[in-house]
Amino acid sequence: MEPFLAVGLLLKLRGHDVVCTMPEQFGTLVEETGLRFKSIGPEFVNMLDSEDGKKAMGGGGGSSLQKLFAMVRLARLGPIVNRKMIERQRSVFEEEKPDRIVCNGKSTYPFIYQIEGRHLGVQRPAPIVLLPIPYMHYVKGHAHLVFNRNLGSILNKLTFKLTNFGLIQSVMSSIQALNLACRIKRREVKDALFQAKTIYTISPTLFPRPSEWPSHLQVLGYHERTADTNWTPLKELEDFLSKSEKTVFITFGSMTNPAPEAVTRLFMTACEQHGIQAIFNTAAGGLAEPKHYDKNQFHFLEKVPYAWIFPKVYAVIHHGGSGTTHTALKYGCASMVIPHIIDQFAWNDIISSKGAGPKGPSMKAIQRKMPKIKSEISELILALLSNSKYKEKSLELSTQIKLENYKESLLEAIEVE
Repeated sequence: MEPFLAVGLLLKLRGHDVVCTMPEQFGTLVEETGLRFKSIGPEFVNMLDSEDGKKAMGGGGGSSLQKLFAMVRLARLGPIVNRKMIERQRSVFEEEKPDRIVCNGKSTYPFIYQIEGRHLGVQRPAPIVLLPIPYMHYVKGHAHLVFNRNLGSILNKLTFKLTNFGLIQSVMSSIQALNLACRIKRREVKDALFQAKTIYTISPTLFPRPSEWPSHLQVLGYHERTADTNWTPLKELEDFLSKSEKTVFITFGSMTNPAPEAVTRLFMTACEQHGIQAIFNTAAGGLAEPKHYDKNQFHFLEKVPYAWIFPKVYAVIHHGGSGTTHTALKYGCASMVIPHIIDQFAWNDIISSKGAGPKGPSMKAIQRKMPKIKSEISELILALLSNSKYKEKSLELSTQIKLENYKESLLEAIEVE
């Protein structure tokens, strides 16, 4: 939700009335930002947080067969949840009659709303898609983000065709569920989807805009809300940070895994071998504080603003979320990604290819190879802290990212038809 809240706040400061239609669970966050909130229900997030959701997303453990069964059950539940969300979005759109619609790339109803208006002879805005993740449109040398690897020129292009086909099918299914008075054709859906103005809210320092892209695809920088300057750390944390100039911060954000205690011990052991001081952010539960440990070497916390902690640490080991990746590099932290799902694999590739840190193993690989992966993790953490080139490159990227200023370009892209 963060990129959308940041952009929504920019629009509000510009004088626009901004309404966020998001899952129920984000209502408080939206309202704290000062934006209006309309719920599309709790079902979608509940589905992801369920045992089946965790298994399908790679954080719930279990065998490959159990994961497959979980995905089958989600596939059955998904259309029901999707229909409820679409019906609620429809009510919001009919009530608000928006002049502009900025939506997630996974959101289908804004396109239906636009096309239906054309059939009814009513002018409705074309959706503007915001993408905080890379490789959703073809880039030479890359498969679609979902496939997480380079499959070669022919297969790479095929992955984009397959995902585009699936997206069209998803919209057509939503149209069928709505029982519209007009008949919307597949060609109309395809044109609306692939001619939509699309804004990648990613730093071009990390993801330069491909020159072959059409003009309606733009890369207009990473945007975040103003950092919380009122946060006050405990003296214990400040004292811990003052003991070393090479503290590593370890966080998996909102990602979970079936063995947080074992994963935590794995990273603690690696740090112990090399005398590395580390702070663990347990956050959503992907890491866990042990009952007994050396508090002179390790510190645990549940929540801390990244904008406060990152400037004070040498390196960050994280899950590879778009926001965490950008923030770590913005503050010059050498970085290593432990990818869990989808775009995190791409950020792992980007960080390692830019030279800001070593390429980390996936959480799935860690779980599968435990405990044999201990030596690999130990070597990677040592390299992250001892190879000065990683820090030098991260500081170079930090300078470039801080010079980026795409606010006006972003606002103009949204405001101008």
